[in-house]
Amino acid sequence: MAVDPSVIALGSTVEVRLADGSSFRAKAEDVGSAIKGSRLDLLVSSKRDAINFGRQTVEVRVIGD
Repeated sequence: MAVDPSVIALGSTVEVRLADGSSFRAKAEDVGSAIKGSRLDLLVSSKRDAINFGRQTVEVRVIGD
């Protein structure tokens, strides 16, 4: 997952909760040039998965470093 390190520290584990109530954990391992402020960039396994996931508004909670 790419993050803005001024918002979420690199190496942090976060819980991402989607609008449908499902959630998953991810690790902040990268920064992206377009990732500023409260944006995240998630790595998914395929282009199809990325298209299906799309852009979403999510809740993020840092759960560990």
